[in-house]
Amino acid sequence: MTQEELDALMSGDIDDLDLDEAAEEEVVAQEETKEEEVVDPLEALTQEEKEYDITKVKDDEVTLPLPATNENKMVHQLDDVTKESEEKATEIFDIIEGVSNDLMDAEEHLNSVKDVIESNIELFEKLTQKFPHVEAFKQQLEKNQGVLDAMQTSEEILQNSGDSIMNVMDIMQYQDIHRQKIERVINVMRSLSRYMNTLFEGKIEDEKRVSSAQHIIGDTHNDVASDDDIEALLAQFGN
Repeated sequence: MTQEELDALMSGDIDDLDLDEAAEEEVVAQEETKEEEVVDPLEALTQEEKEYDITKVKDDEVTLPLPATNENKMVHQLDDVTKESEEKATEIFDIIEGVSNDLMDAEEHLNSVKDVIESNIELFEKLTQKFPHVEAFKQQLEKNQGVLDAMQTSEEILQNSGDSIMNVMDIMQYQDIHRQKIERVINVMRSLSRYMNTLFEGKIEDEKRVSSAQHIIGDTHNDVASDDDIEALLAQFGN
């Protein structure tokens, strides 16, 4: 420390003291470290995140409802679903019933043929016992027995198919339950519609009401009243 710095320190006037180069470099380094530690939260966001505002939604991002045509009305569609499903279910039941009747007829024909085969087996058994040396009787006996076994297998297949048909008809009964559920939803919707219409019903007819303003002070859009609207409004006040 120089004599001038010592005199200034003794006199209490320390504002005029200059830091030495080492102390000044240390202070600068500490300030730079503090600046590096302070991170702006916005800098950590991407450009897309900075520009995104959840309160603003573009017009093209809003899905407008479909027009209220007969093809888009909910109750109309549900009525069509119940009507078509009932018609298709009736057609399916008719087809299933026809298949079931065919299986029953096939089983009856098979039983008739089965009776003939069993009588043949009984006959060839007697002939084989009476004429054991005749090979033709033995061969016909074996053939008829083989046919009888195949017919029993076919009979089982027909019976299993008939059981499957009955299971399908039982499952199809749920279609009627689904139709009843849809009809119940329709009735609830219609009740709510009538309730809402009654709730919003007014004493003044819509044709006699004053038309709504297209632009009010404070609106963010630029839709202002047209010349025709202004003339109609003046004419209304004139009346």
